[in-house]
This record gives sequence, C-alpha cells and structure tokens, in this order.
Amino acid sequence: MIFAGVSCAILVTMVLAIARAIKGPTVYDRLLAVNMFGTKTALLLAVIAFLFGRADFLDLALAYALINLVGVLAVLEFFQNRIDANGDASGD
Repeated sequence: MIFAGVSCAILVTMVLAIARAIKGPTVYDRLLAVNMFGTKTALLLAVIAFLFGRADFLDLALAYALINLVGVLAVLEFFQNRIDANGDASGD
C-alpha cells in the first residue's frame, strides 16, 4: 500500500518535471528537468522492482541511470561548445 502511494508521488513529480522541461526559460532549466525525469524514472523502476519482487528491474534502473548521466553530460558539452562558438551566453 505504501509503495503504491510512493509510485503515485514519483509519477506526479515526473509530470512536474516534464512541465518544467516544456516551460523552462533557459536550455539549462530544461536540461535539468530532463535529468530529474530520468532520475525519477530510475527510482520508479527500483520501486516497481521491489513491489513485484523482480530483482532484474534493478539492473535496468542502474543502466538507465548511467545512460541518463552520460546523455546529460553529452548535451551539456554540446551546448557549451555551441555557446563558445557563437560567442553569446543566451543558451537558446
């Protein structure tokens, strides 16, 4: 029962993260929201693994978290290089 409530709370924060990713005023706000969504997805996978007794979901959660980290770092590097090449710091 508690874990079902936790799952619902995680889903609500995921919806809020998507809303921030869509509305975010800067690229960095949007990227932070996408990173938070990925982290919440890994957390949701871990809770589902515990609920259903599926330990293999924990492997999926760890793999997703690592892919999320590498992806966010790659996008940050891309935007940093784009800002350096253009000479502006607007981020858009």
